[in-house]
Amino acid sequence: MNNKKILIILSISLIILTGFLIETKTIHKILYPKKYSDYVERYSKEFNIEENLVYSIMKAESKFKKDAISNKGAKGLMQISDITRNWAIDELNLENNIDIFDPETNIKIGCWYLSKLYKEFGNLDLVVAAYNGGSGNVNKWLGNNEYSKDGKMLHNIPFTETSNYLDKVKNNYKNYNSIYGKEGKN
Repeated sequence: MNNKKILIILSISLIILTGFLIETKTIHKILYPKKYSDYVERYSKEFNIEENLVYSIMKAESKFKKDAISNKGAKGLMQISDITRNWAIDELNLENNIDIFDPETNIKIGCWYLSKLYKEFGNLDLVVAAYNGGSGNVNKWLGNNEYSKDGKMLHNIPFTETSNYLDKVKNNYKNYNSIYGKEGKN
């Protein structure tokens, strides 16, 4: 009789644990969604950027709100600045009247820009810092002993916003990789 009770309790516990684990995975996917996946898949592949990084940046930049505008005027899902928009129009031969709030256009330009930053810096931390703080600033910091000991990595970021942004994107990236698996570049 005692063995039967123990077996029943263990079975119920196993069922509850399994349900909890399944539910936790579902909750994580709600907290870390893969919105606009058709565009993210297409342009991350075209520009050789890992999908999970694109999702991590979109989550940090706009929380997937396609009409988001920052206090500095950056726009859309990936918070594209007017300077980056105009540069992309020239480099990608886009129409001058593109709608930067259009998810496909915004993701395409964001992936293109990340690709440019990877070519310049070749390192996730530097790419993400440059995406937020500007590549000119990152290059200055790399040349300053106060911020970089070796000229290749930053050990200190003087902009609090950029430092916090880097932490947020890396946390998102870790969670996306944990939930969905890691693939592609990096």
